[in-house]
Amino acid sequence: MKLIWHYVRPYRRFILAVMAIKLVGTGTDLLLPYVLEHLLDHVIPNADNAWPVAAWGGVMLLLTLLTRILNITANRMSVRVAKNSTYAIRRDLFHTALNLSGRQMDKVGLPSLISRMTSDTYNVQSFVRMIQTMGIRAPIMLLGGIAITLTMDTGLAAILCIMAPIMIVLVSFVSWKGIPLYNEVQRRMDVLVRRMRESITGIRVVRALSKEAFEEGRFAEANARMARQEIKAGMIMSLPGPIVTLFLNVGLTLVVLVGARRVNDGQTAPGVILAFLTYFNMILMGVMGLNRIFMMMSKANASANRIGEIISLPEELTPLPADQLAPAPGDEALIFDHVTFNYDADDPGVLHGQFLGEERQQCLKDISFRVRKGGSLGIIGATGSGKTSIINLLMRFYDPQQGHVFVDGMDVRGYGRDDLHRKFGVVFQNDVIFADTIRENVVFGREVSDLMLADAAKDAMAQGFVESYEDAYDHEAAIRGANFSGGQKQRLLIARALAAGPEILILDDASSALDYRTDAELRRAIREHHGSATMVVIAQRVSSILSMDEIIVLHEGEMIGRGTHAELMETCPEYRDICRTQMNEREVE
Repeated sequence: MKLIWHYVRPYRRFILAVMAIKLVGTGTDLLLPYVLEHLLDHVIPNADNAWPVAAWGGVMLLLTLLTRILNITANRMSVRVAKNSTYAIRRDLFHTALNLSGRQMDKVGLPSLISRMTSDTYNVQSFVRMIQTMGIRAPIMLLGGIAITLTMDTGLAAILCIMAPIMIVLVSFVSWKGIPLYNEVQRRMDVLVRRMRESITGIRVVRALSKEAFEEGRFAEANARMARQEIKAGMIMSLPGPIVTLFLNVGLTLVVLVGARRVNDGQTAPGVILAFLTYFNMILMGVMGLNRIFMMMSKANASANRIGEIISLPEELTPLPADQLAPAPGDEALIFDHVTFNYDADDPGVLHGQFLGEERQQCLKDISFRVRKGGSLGIIGATGSGKTSIINLLMRFYDPQQGHVFVDGMDVRGYGRDDLHRKFGVVFQNDVIFADTIRENVVFGREVSDLMLADAAKDAMAQGFVESYEDAYDHEAAIRGANFSGGQKQRLLIARALAAGPEILILDDASSALDYRTDAELRRAIREHHGSATMVVIAQRVSSILSMDEIIVLHEGEMIGRGTHAELMETCPEYRDICRTQMNEREVE
């Protein structure tokens, strides 16, 4: 709840206004049965004509209109507070998500982030809106109804005074029990979102292998687990409703029986009984409102805790002071100095307590290399050999457990995130085309002129197909670039990397979807127009790295070969096998 208060505190004056309006509106609502009792027991029996009756009827009409106007005003104001505070929560949650380190992102998981951003923030918003309105109306109707009935008939009111505390204690106890249940519901939601995201993202593979039924079964299993947990939480949280209704109906029956006898004995006026029945309904609404508040509070508390877990995460990859940085062993553009790295070394678990991983082998073991400014490095190796991990460390998405990484003569831990990343133009192995224009996908919010955009597209071999569209660079890309071929997407991604004239260009398997001729033309264009950039190329094709100044060969995280193509052909059997295999494949083609 501290997180919710932190975000609603800027609107506390607005909230006080809402509560004051709601207080007055509920007060006028409570006066209606009292005025009705006065009209029935005192005005009508003593009225000589219809004017006094009409006047008091007008008072009731005025109170009704005033109640509705005040309640509508308060409700609209409460929606505004809930909307603005939840907007701030989503903004900060998204900001934190964008700045999570790779290790933190691995722990939290993308599905969990999505459910926290959506269902959890919705629960908080619903609670903030409800607590401003129902949080005032429900207790005032409960306590105010009891207080007014005490002034009308103490004997009948005693029935309410006995039952109300029992109902409040029951509602509070059940709501307290509901918090861990809703925590589990949200964790099950994370699993469901993950299953759904995996299946939809891989829909082509699912269809190609005719595994729709299999995926439906996996989703149904996760859905059933969540449904069972929701049913369990709902059953527990729904217990107060019928029990409270039972108590109130018993009380209402007692009021009717006792009240009828008191009317026959002349101890109570008939209007009082009618007012009591109305106040009983109000008190019932008050207690049920408290039940709803406590139920929503349980959900909101669970959701707020989950949101707080993310927002409170410290920014891990902040720049370190100069006295904590290792001195650079040279002035090359890129230096790996005895780097050892493992994704699971810091914490094999996950933030939300599920999917505990097993300790894996080290991804990189004592890796050292240097790339001069304007030089080039090729990296090749089998899947899982640690190629992409090198890129993750260069861009400081992770920090190594041992050794140091240097960029332009400085430990990467000394750079601000933006200062470091501005040096790079990068195409990742599984990069993303956004649902926007080609222009925005390539420019991506940077200071890139139309001339730079066109040059980048030309160098990336993308200009031809882009300008074939009637609207050229304003052509809309579908989600994940679904309206482009694999080769077209890769060329747009390469254009994005080249557009801002990076000092360091990283291509992680960026030409796998290109034919050999286009790949060769691309490499030639990059050498001619971006020759001053330091270049790192991760490739499955030997042809993509033949001309690199140096090539390193990775196998299970270890560097088993290093040198030029000619040197590796002499000294590295694994590299030689790769070359011969690919040459044979090309001959077959």
